Amino acid sequence: MQKNHLTALFFTVFVCFSALNLWASDSKKKSDTPEDRKSEVSAYVKHHNLDTHDFGLFSYTDDQGHHHSVGFPLPVILWSDGLHVFSSSALHHGESVVASNGKFFKLDSHTYKIYETDAEGTFTYDDQHHVTNVAPLDFSITKSVFMIMVVSILLFWIFSSLAKSYAQNRSIPKGVGRFFEPIVLYIRDDIAIPNIGEEKYQKYMPYLLTVFFFIWFLNLFGLTPLGINVTGNIAVTTALAIITFLLTNLTGTKDYWKHIFDPLGHGMPWAAKIPLYIILIPIEVLGIFIKPFSLLIRLYANMQAGHIVLGSLIGLIYIFQNWIAGPLGFGLSFAISLIELLVALLQAYIFTMLSALYFGFASESHDHAVEHDGEVQHL
Repeated sequence: MQKNHLTALFFTVFVCFSALNLWASDSKKKSDTPEDRKSEVSAYVKHHNLDTHDFGLFSYTDDQGHHHSVGFPLPVILWSDGLHVFSSSALHHGESVVASNGKFFKLDSHTYKIYETDAEGTFTYDDQHHVTNVAPLDFSITKSVFMIMVVSILLFWIFSSLAKSYAQNRSIPKGVGRFFEPIVLYIRDDIAIPNIGEEKYQKYMPYLLTVFFFIWFLNLFGLTPLGINVTGNIAVTTALAIITFLLTNLTGTKDYWKHIFDPLGHGMPWAAKIPLYIILIPIEVLGIFIKPFSLLIRLYANMQAGHIVLGSLIGLIYIFQNWIAGPLGFGLSFAISLIELLVALLQAYIFTMLSALYFGFASESHDHAVEHDGEVQHL
């Protein structure tokens, strides 16, 4: 029986690679050189990681060489001497100028940003070939914002159902709740309580649970072929880090702030502490801002790099178009995809763990401060 399964597996792989080779042979007739294909793959990977004003499902090029995108438009909301609202389909991927309330707007097809233009859609550039046109305030529902809404609704539905199942079955979950309950308990027992403490962890639990599942679900959606890279958007990771920053410092106890501005405690006379405080206090204050910065950079860099690597490996099949590149690109892409599944969960765990650790610092009690002073004196 196992031999039959292996035979079927090898036969399936052989057929897939045969079809891939036929496609590659046909594509060679349409592509000029490997350099052209490299440029096309590079542009596609870059586009895949950008936030756009429409939701693209897939694209194709017809026999006449015309490029077509299949998806659905999203609302564009701009503010420039007034409110401007229209559908992203009016932009035609940067090919058309949109007139709204006496203003003209056009999408830059390279950066996917909207700028004010004239009726002809003229762009002006500086020496570095950056657009110098005025950019309006953009409050549009972009692809990333749309997916944030989808994940938010999904999380609300899942955990509302989980809460109802607890109420109806005497705190015993059923259905999908059986999968999520161990994760919730792990975040409580192995992340929140050890880092924050049993007395104060409860007020941070809603945020820790929300940020864990929010990042995890967005990372999983990012592994689909739909070009969703929300956590690879530095604006999104910055917003999450700012929330952690605000919760940490707005809920910080007096002992937390005392540790920052009086790190040596009462173990030394002020005359001896002042020279040290000239160095220590700026470092402690700088650490307040370094912590959220490390959060946003770690999540952004890992997810963005993963998408770039995966897209580049898939692009190898198209660039080289031979029997070696096909299996090699497919195998490496499959392996990286499995690793990205782990990274999606790991990055959500790391962000939640570090947030809990920072909340633990902010919840520092007087007893802990005294113990810390005793350790300093002992040293």
